[in-house]
Amino acid sequence: MKCVPKGSGSENMSFLKMCVPADGVKGIKQFVLESVVGAGGKPCPPASSASASAAPPTTRCISRRKRFTRRSARARATRNVAQLEDELMGLLNETGIGPMGLGGDVTVLNCHIEHADTHMTLNPSP
Repeated sequence: MKCVPKGSGSENMSFLKMCVPADGVKGIKQFVLESVVGAGGKPCPPASSASASAAPPTTRCISRRKRFTRRSARARATRNVAQLEDELMGLLNETGIGPMGLGGDVTVLNCHIEHADTHMTLNPSP
């Protein structure tokens, strides 16, 4: 059994975007940052940021839930994913949103990224 102790306010701050392949990692980082900054204090930070990439939307939504229950110290799939998680966590904490949106340097407690490959036909059209 998995338990995620959080209120419904944070769940109301979920976002989904279909990036085109040309957006690359830069597009993913921009979307995550814009989403967290746009949500501000509404999800009652500090929070866990979970992202998925290169998978069909249904897979992303399901795997996103699994990431919230992943242990923070768990080994990550690849060095590139680990590096992106660390970079995003640093960038998100630099936003200054802070606990409960009152300012500070702890906006997220961790950042988890799940990567899954997909067939090119499942990518959005530019």
